[in-house]
Amino acid sequence: MLQVWRGSDRYRGGDEAAGIDTRHAFSFSGFYDPDNVGFGQLVACNEERLAPGAGFPEHPHRDVEIVTWVVEGELEHIDSTGRTSRVRAGDVQRMGAGSGVRHIERNAGPGPLCFVQMWLVPGSSGSGTDGRGGSGEPEYEVVHGIADGTPFAVPRTEAVMHVRRLAEGERTAVPDAAWVYVHVVRGVAEIGSGAAAGDGASPAGAGRQRLAAGDAARITDARDLDAHGAGGPVEMLMWEMHAEPGYG
Repeated sequence: MLQVWRGSDRYRGGDEAAGIDTRHAFSFSGFYDPDNVGFGQLVACNEERLAPGAGFPEHPHRDVEIVTWVVEGELEHIDSTGRTSRVRAGDVQRMGAGSGVRHIERNAGPGPLCFVQMWLVPGSSGSGTDGRGGSGEPEYEVVHGIADGTPFAVPRTEAVMHVRRLAEGERTAVPDAAWVYVHVVRGVAEIGSGAAAGDGASPAGAGRQRLAAGDAARITDARDLDAHGAGGPVEMLMWEMHAEPGYG
C-alpha cells in the first residue's frame, strides 16, 4: 500500500522571529495527531531551514537514533561529550543518544542552512545495555559526501537509508521491505509500478504517484516498485525498515 503525504500538509513549527522554519511529517513537540505518530521505526522527519546564526540551544535526547542529511549550507554540532563538528551539504550525521546526551545545533555558515533530520526508535530485536536496543553511551559519526545508492545502516535498528539521485527518466528500484519511507529532497519523482508517464509534463502513469520536493511516500509491504526522475534531476531519501519501535 502506497500513501502520499504532501509537503503542504506538514505541520509548521519553528520560530520565525529566530530565523527557524520547521516542517514536521509526524506528531512533534506541541503538535499531536494520534493517527500520525510514526511509520515503521521512523518517529520524526523534520525539514529544517535556519537563517545564518540561527539554531537550537542545548537540549537533551535519549533512546533514539538521529540521522541528519544536510541539503544546503553548514550545520554546526556541539554535544555534551565534547564533540564539535561541522556537517556540510551531502554529508550524513548520525547521533545515537543512548542513555542520554545534550547537544546544540546551529547554522555556522554565512548563507541559509537546510537539512532533513530523522529520528528512529530502536526495534525490539535491537541489543544493548539498556535492554531496549539503546547503547548506554552516546555515539556519533559523520559520513562525508555519501555516494549515490550507498546504503547507510543505522545501528540498533532494522533500518537502512538509501540516497538516490536520478536524472530525468532514470529509474531506481524501491527496496522490498515491510515499511519504506521516501522523502523527496528536490525535484519531482514518480513512484509505483507499471508504465511511467511519457514525459515530465504528463500525469503519472496508472499505478504510480508523482511526488514533488517536500512530499513523502509511506509504503507498507513494498514489493517490485520503482522510482524515476520526472521533469528534471531528483534527490530522494529512501528508508528501508523491517521492524517497528520496540518499547519496553
